[in-house]
Amino acid sequence: MTAQRPRRLAHIDYRWIALSNTTLGVFMAGLNGSVVLIALPAIFRGIGIDPLGPGESDYLLWTLVGYTLVTATLLVSAGRVSDMYGRVRLYNAGFAVFTVGSILCFFVQGQGNTAALELIIFRIVQGVGGAFLFANSAAILTDAFPPDQRGLAMGMNQIGMLAGTFGGLLLGGVLAALDWRAVFLVSVPFGLFGTVWAYLMLHETATIRAHQRLDIPGNVLFAVGLTLVLVGFTYAIQPYGGASMGWGNPWVIAELGGGAALLGVFIAVERRVPDPMFRLELFRIRMFAAGNIAGFLSSLARGGLQFILIVWLQGIWLPLHGYAFEDAPLWAALYMLPMTAGFLLAGPLSGKLSDRYGARYFSTGGMLLTAAAFAGFLLLPADFDYGSFALLLLMLGIGMGAFAAPNTASIMNSVPPEHRGASSGMRATFQNVAMSLSMTLIFTLVIAGLSAGLPGALFGHLTAAGVPPDAASRVSGVSPIGALFAAFLGYNPMASLLPPSMLAALPDAARSTILGTSFFPQLLSGPFHDGLQIAFSVCVVLSLGAAAASWLRGPRYIHDYDAEKVAATGVPGSTAELKGSTAAPRMKPR
Repeated sequence: MTAQRPRRLAHIDYRWIALSNTTLGVFMAGLNGSVVLIALPAIFRGIGIDPLGPGESDYLLWTLVGYTLVTATLLVSAGRVSDMYGRVRLYNAGFAVFTVGSILCFFVQGQGNTAALELIIFRIVQGVGGAFLFANSAAILTDAFPPDQRGLAMGMNQIGMLAGTFGGLLLGGVLAALDWRAVFLVSVPFGLFGTVWAYLMLHETATIRAHQRLDIPGNVLFAVGLTLVLVGFTYAIQPYGGASMGWGNPWVIAELGGGAALLGVFIAVERRVPDPMFRLELFRIRMFAAGNIAGFLSSLARGGLQFILIVWLQGIWLPLHGYAFEDAPLWAALYMLPMTAGFLLAGPLSGKLSDRYGARYFSTGGMLLTAAAFAGFLLLPADFDYGSFALLLLMLGIGMGAFAAPNTASIMNSVPPEHRGASSGMRATFQNVAMSLSMTLIFTLVIAGLSAGLPGALFGHLTAAGVPPDAASRVSGVSPIGALFAAFLGYNPMASLLPPSMLAALPDAARSTILGTSFFPQLLSGPFHDGLQIAFSVCVVLSLGAAAASWLRGPRYIHDYDAEKVAATGVPGSTAELKGSTAAPRMKPR
């Protein structure tokens, strides 16, 4: 059953209210993620933990991925529940829960592992709120804007996410120097304002179908199965036994196998329940299916990109050019600015143009440009010329910006109005799961390169600097993931890898060389670059796959204007409509 949208909500002012509020939500989420990323060294110093110490790396890992894992797991459930009880209502609740989680993070007490565990739990609370924000923002925009303005709205919404991400990188460096708790407090004013504003100004424009039932078996199977898979992939990049990674760890194998089995059962259950959480019939719409496949492959190619590029800058290029390790994180954020600029330039423009000409050409062209940029990175040496690096970053930003808004608008335009919450949750789930898997994929490829070359490079450089061969041999067995995290956190690994007594026994010149800014980057650069070559090659292939899927989405399709099928079935969004042709419907006159 559908209802006519209230006349007062068709006024253009409400469109901008919806856009500005949802943009504030994604701004806050982007700010929260990047401000924590840049402030991790200060956070762990504040609670008294060495994140690279024995038995402590799990706290670092879960502080990094806990929020993303919970958000990815809950997105589909959040979207489906929002279709049942109201998208605006659950979006408002997401704002409030996210804000409460930020306040709890600010009030973390104690020291050591207890404080780290509290921080992880409260970040998970933020992730629950973030799931409802992400699951509903695209649906609320789709409800509020007419089809010929949705691409522009999605593009402007993405500016909020990027502004939050970049602003968080800058604020994180400033606030961490004052007090590590301040990095969590910065989200609170945005959260409080957004919660109140959303409650007062947003209105439910979707029609809620009566007598819907919650798919409890589907929700449980999906949440548990996806959690097991993501946890398994997370621990697969941790050392196990004598191996540099944990792919042979029986627990990892059991988690991945068990999670995959539960997701298989979940698909079987969803085909039989009357009100499924995951609406498989939506994949009969070619534009929906192709858009989600393209979005998944795109996120898989770029999800770990920012992280690994920052490691490249922080751990190698900046120290080689005279920057201190502790200053490198903030400067790395600044040197990444061309990618942000490219995204800001291309996102709204491609979104607006796709409203007129359709998503096919812009999303496909964007991913081809992204593939070309990845191929360009293959040609750069480890100690690159920044001009070339900046140009490739700009290409990446333009390519990803040209893809994202048209692809999102295309997916949301293709589905029946009553399924927009679930569709938005499904779209965001594919994107977030791919982002999480991308971290594992790129880390695995880079660590494979490091594992082959890092031990020999460490041994050779240390013995050349005067370290006894037996001590150099012990140090050369350092975990590659530990070396990467050290570079990411802005630590000089050599200060912690070599015992103080050994450092004190070295001649002053040798000690100064080993602890200098160029020693570790020089020995890391070769093995790290070998891993990067493999990772960028895979990213080229994934980007080309996303371009192919984008092209296969077919001609422009906007469900709202499919008047012929509405007339034939009598009910917009019916099953007959979901099985319809993917050809472009006749458009209403503008």
